[in-house]
Amino acid sequence: DLDSAIRSGYFLKQGLSNNEDFYYMNLLITITANNLEELQWRIQEMKKKIDVFEYTGQILNGVKSGVLITSKSDERVNSMTISWGMLGIEWGKPVFITVIREGRFTRELLEQNGEFTVNIPLDDSQKKALGFCGSKSGRDVNKLKELGLTLEEPESISVPGIKELPLTLECRIVYKQKQDINAMEKETVEKFYPQNVESSFTGSNRDVHIAYYGEIVNAY
Repeated sequence: DLDSAIRSGYFLKQGLSNNEDFYYMNLLITITANNLEELQWRIQEMKKKIDVFEYTGQILNGVKSGVLITSKSDERVNSMTISWGMLGIEWGKPVFITVIREGRFTRELLEQNGEFTVNIPLDDSQKKALGFCGSKSGRDVNKLKELGLTLEEPESISVPGIKELPLTLECRIVYKQKQDINAMEKETVEKFYPQNVESSFTGSNRDVHIAYYGEIVNAY
């Protein structure tokens, strides 16, 4: 299937870099349709649904290296790089938990539309995009346009995915909680919230994070 082909390409790249001997077969899939609308529908149908817990390692390793959180309000779409996040089960539902500082533009969009996608790269080809989206504010620049990234139509929510970061979690917020700085260890406060950069600047540390619990309603 398509997902297996993508993963095979990733392992092929790893094998070549390690000078491994192996055999590899490539399969080209052609999709035809009578019109553009039908073609887009057929492509959507080809997306392979995944069990997120079978991909736990890949998802969390992606978070560790950096993934995108994409949010949308009205017609404004914005992506932000995160490297903090959790995958688990809450109230019998699969959830992805992301933490966003109060002053971030992404937080404004999440408050307006309680849905987001997690966009996970399959290799290191999107380092530039991750760096850009982690250092620029969506208030000032259209990041996706600047990077030339391609939006993918969602299936279960209103927020799109990103073609170039193809492993996608569609999430609907079911709970949010502002973190209590008084309940944190002293070392954590000193490292992450020293209170010397206000929230309107990159590297802000006066505002704490809000944890958003997103029920994973679709994954592919």
